[in-house]
Amino acid sequence: MATFLFDQIIFGPVKSRRLGVSLGINLLPTKKKICNFNCIYCECGWTRDIEKAISRLPRREEVYSALELKLSELKKKGLAPDVITYAGNGEPTLHPEFPGIIDDSITLRDKYFPDARIAVLSNATTISNPLIKAALLKVDQNILKLDSAFDSTIKIHNQPRVDISAEELIENLRGFNGKVTVQTLFLRGTHNGKVIDNTTPVEINAWLKAIERIKPSQVMIYTISRDTPEGTSLNKVPLIELKGIAALVESMGFKTQVSG
Repeated sequence: MATFLFDQIIFGPVKSRRLGVSLGINLLPTKKKICNFNCIYCECGWTRDIEKAISRLPRREEVYSALELKLSELKKKGLAPDVITYAGNGEPTLHPEFPGIIDDSITLRDKYFPDARIAVLSNATTISNPLIKAALLKVDQNILKLDSAFDSTIKIHNQPRVDISAEELIENLRGFNGKVTVQTLFLRGTHNGKVIDNTTPVEINAWLKAIERIKPSQVMIYTISRDTPEGTSLNKVPLIELKGIAALVESMGFKTQVSG
């Protein structure tokens, strides 16, 4: 099925089902996805040849200029974003100047829209890097992925291109001492003839134990909403089931947000 890439550094504002009115920032190439995951559900398509694309990342100065121009335009129009979101065509923390870019965005946010939040959507694979972790702890919402507590599911669901285990992800997330939002995408279907379903009782039980260990400030529960590179072999999880999972999380004392 068709997927899409963001074609510029700054995009939006757009209405986000999880964040509100979001001004997006893409730190990755506009014509190529760069990620160390290759998630079967990714709306940006498959990850290919990331090494060749690293040289085409926007420079820190380019990001600063593009963001200031857009924020200035929005200020003149009286259009305030709820959040400035780092997402885009892959994993934003792979940008070598990510920590400095976060500092710049905080400066510009405070100048133009001090009430706006800054959010980062990340797959959590780089948070063992002290500089990345420190940068994420500066933003209002670091939203980090954990789709399963099992290596076997992550291997199919996320197809890591780095050596990472579920246990390592969970421990690294626990190291944020609650200043983290865990995001989990639930789906069912098949990939290369293998059944994938991270909503089974065994999956949910292990995932809830991981949430208890991490003790996040919030858990975002969602399912696929756009075309995926896997096409029609992946299925959405009904909203009523997502709310059922959320109820289990809330019974443990953690806030949830559900997007069907």
